[in-house]
Amino acid sequence: MQTTLKNDKITVVSDINGAELHSIKSGEIEYLWQAGKAWNRHAPILFPFICSPANKEYFADGKKYTMPANHGFARDSVFEVAESGKDFVTYKLSYSEKTLAVYPYKFEFFVSYKLSGNKVTVSHKVVNVDGKPMYFYVGGHPAFNCPLTDDTSFNDWYVEYEQNENIVQPIPDGERTILNGEKILKLSRELFDFDVIMKDNPNSKAISLKSEKSEHGVTLHYPQSNCIAVWSTTGNDDAKFVCLEPWTSVPVYADDDTPDIEKKAHAIKLESQKSYTYEYTIEVF
Repeated sequence: MQTTLKNDKITVVSDINGAELHSIKSGEIEYLWQAGKAWNRHAPILFPFICSPANKEYFADGKKYTMPANHGFARDSVFEVAESGKDFVTYKLSYSEKTLAVYPYKFEFFVSYKLSGNKVTVSHKVVNVDGKPMYFYVGGHPAFNCPLTDDTSFNDWYVEYEQNENIVQPIPDGERTILNGEKILKLSRELFDFDVIMKDNPNSKAISLKSEKSEHGVTLHYPQSNCIAVWSTTGNDDAKFVCLEPWTSVPVYADDDTPDIEKKAHAIKLESQKSYTYEYTIEVF
């Protein structure tokens, strides 16, 4: 089941399957990737992990668990509509026997979309309804059409960070410098030969998809994020999208020095009966 939100600037469609955004349109322009063989998702929700731990295994309370899916289970779960109005919708996912088998915490997880002019704010609220602390990671994975307009190509577009950044990417035979005190990341298929481009503790609190050949683009504002990632598939010209991914932190595999989720440096610890909210905003123009 899908929910459509609309104002005089944008129309946004989301779905109970994964509480996932399916469309962001302004006028005749569709900003969100419409899925396909190159990547069959739009904007998956990452919870309770970002990426996967080594061998998809981790320990909690001294017991070994396997999280079979990359990025956790939220993106493949069916949510319920908890609340909706003219300009917002809130989805809810609760723990179940199925989730407890792979993640031993009792939780309620809310994902909300709220419109304001040409912006949609994405909110994630985790409520710990367990009698013990819980540990998790959370993030977004929205994919934006690239090119956004038919008269441009993938290589005509670039990613612009709000502030100058230094980004060094590990590669099999060492490392490569992506940015050296610069803002502009020129897009090409080869840029993603070694997978995702991540920036831990970025100076920037916003990132944009732009082209000198178009007046249209996207800015993603992430005031709470301690990591921002940029990704597309490499060597596939049918992958006409770029993901701008705001994460609470580096992925869970960055904490593989310990298998215990309670000791993972970047896992968020949430005390019993407390809540945690994480937001970012997509602005289209």
